[in-house]
Formats: sequence, structure tokens, C-alpha cells
Amino acid sequence: MEYDYTKDVDAALPNADILAKTGNVAGAVESLNTLEKQSRLGSDMKSNARVVQHMVQMCFDGKQWDLLNETILALSKKRLLIKVAIARMVRSCCQMVEKMPTEELRMKLSETLRTVTAGKIYVEVERARLTSYVVKKLEAQGKLEEAATMLLELQVETYGSMEVKERVEFLLEQMRLSVAREDYVRASIIAKKISTKFFTKEPVEDQVQNLKLKFYDWTELGKTYQALLRVGTPANPATGIFDDSANGNKRWEDLHVRVGEHNLRMVSKYYTQITFDRLAELLDFPVAEMEQFLCNLIVNGMIPNAKIDRPNRIVNLKAKKAHVDHLDQWADNVRRLTDTLNKVSHLILKEEMVHKNLEQVSAIH
Repeated sequence: MEYDYTKDVDAALPNADILAKTGNVAGAVESLNTLEKQSRLGSDMKSNARVVQHMVQMCFDGKQWDLLNETILALSKKRLLIKVAIARMVRSCCQMVEKMPTEELRMKLSETLRTVTAGKIYVEVERARLTSYVVKKLEAQGKLEEAATMLLELQVETYGSMEVKERVEFLLEQMRLSVAREDYVRASIIAKKISTKFFTKEPVEDQVQNLKLKFYDWTELGKTYQALLRVGTPANPATGIFDDSANGNKRWEDLHVRVGEHNLRMVSKYYTQITFDRLAELLDFPVAEMEQFLCNLIVNGMIPNAKIDRPNRIVNLKAKKAHVDHLDQWADNVRRLTDTLNKVSHLILKEEMVHKNLEQVSAIH
């Protein structure tokens, strides 16, 4: 800390409160801007946190909802932000969401907070909770696809600051929405992220017991649907192509390989470099099988330019180009661009001549 602004803050906050009580909340917030900047640039964490929290609290107490959202956005875009101060401000604002008078204002504040917490690891838990709140509202409005997409964007399994129980609740909710939109593959992937050891720890709380029942309900449901896909239903009986026989299993494995080949061609189209784990996830293969599968395709010439970097566990899918090749490609692109421009110019001139001729003919008649 370069300078202690505690005394300045102690003197400024009561004056701002007096100004806010007269109805001039915007002026009160404005009066603290200079002190907020000084404490931020002076690295006074405690003073800066007090100031930013007080600024949003004055907007809330004065029922200046638009000013509250504007202040939150403005404070989150400052230079040399103090993470602790922003984190405390976000936590204070999260408590304000439920206290907002209307549903529209609650949703607006939630979206504002989701905007300022995007990409900030130190407020990832608050962002997850806000997203969960918004998702419930969207689902209640019948917007299932939008709600599922929003919740599935959260990688809660990587949130180290979130309690295990809360993390499991989020993952179960992701499973539920995946099943609701009939995305059973995604549901099974999410199920693998939940460690069953969590449900066997002693002592078992009632909440953990309820989570256990939820987890196994969705897991069993997924297995049931998978079985239906294999054996069929009275309305849609199985054809026997993928039945539980030697030939059926062979066809199933062949289909898996063909789908993997197609997926790898798509991956090689859009990736130049990819990790082993990510490629195995995209191809739906274990890492060891994926590596053997990839080697076979390289030998067969399907992706001849691919190179495997085992020490770094990386696959390079594109051959490195020489500088001369890059220049040749650039020159070719420029040539094609100029050809296109010449063609467009020719067509425009042609249209102008045709219309000019038509105008002259119509003028004569």
C-alpha cells in the first residue's frame, strides 16, 4: 500500500450520505469518484473496497436502479482494478438481487453482474450462482434451450473456490437440463465428472442423501435410454443391425471408427494444433486408443500432414509452411481479390450501359 486513505474515506462517506438523503444520489456517487480513483491507484485495498461498496449501496438505498447498473459497470472497467474490492462489491450486489422490487429489475441487475464477472476467476462462484438464478427464470418462461446453453457454459468442475456439495448440485442441474433437451451424450459426459466417492463419505447429511438420489436417478435414466436405443421399443423395434451378437458388435465398432474418422477430418479442418485430451474428448475415444487410431489414419494417408508430439501431448494437424509459401499464398489471395474486383467493376459498367441505353430509347419514343 503506497498511501493510507482511511481518514479521507471516514470523512467522505458521511458527507456523501448527507448528499444522497437530499435526493441527489448521482451527485453523492460523483463526489466519491475522486477518492475511489486515489485509493485504487494508491493500492489501498481496504479503503477502495469501502468506497466502491458504499457507492453501489447508496444507489440501492436511493432506489436509483439505472444508476446502480451504470455504477457497477463503470467501476468494473477502471484501470488497475483491485480484485478484492471488486469481489466485495459483486458479493454485496448479489445480495441486492433478491431485494429488487420487480422481476424485470432483478433480471437486469443479474445480467449486469454476469457481464462484469465474465472472465474473472476471483468472482467465478458468484457468476455461477447468478447464472443459476437466470437459468431458472428462463426455464420458467419456457426457454429451455437458452437456459441449458447458458448453464452448460459453466465449467464448475474446475472451480476450486466452490464447495464440493454446491459443485455437485450445479453438475446435477446440468445433467437435468441436458436430459430435458434430449442431449443424452452430454448428460453421460457430465455424469462422469461427479465422483461417486462424494456420496459415500461419512457422516451422510440429508442434503447429500438427496443429491445422491438425484444423481442415480439421472444416471439410471440415461442408461435406460441408451438401452432403448440398442433394443428398440414396440413403436420403433430394433433392426438387428447393432444387436448384442458378434456381428452386431463388429458393426457397432465399425460405425464408431467411421464416425471417428469423420470427426477427425472436421477437427483437422479447423484446428492446427490440439492436445491429446481435447482430441480424445472430441473423438469419443480413450486417450490411448485415440493415439493408435490417429497413427493408423496418418499411415493410411487420411491426414498425412499430422505430427504427434508425445512429450508435450500435442498433435499438430497442419504442416508448417515456409515463409515463401506464405508469401505465395498471400499473392494468390491478392490476385483473386483483384480479379473479383475487376469482374464486379465490369458488371457494374455493363448494367450502367444497359440502363443508359434503355433511357435513351424511352426518351426517343
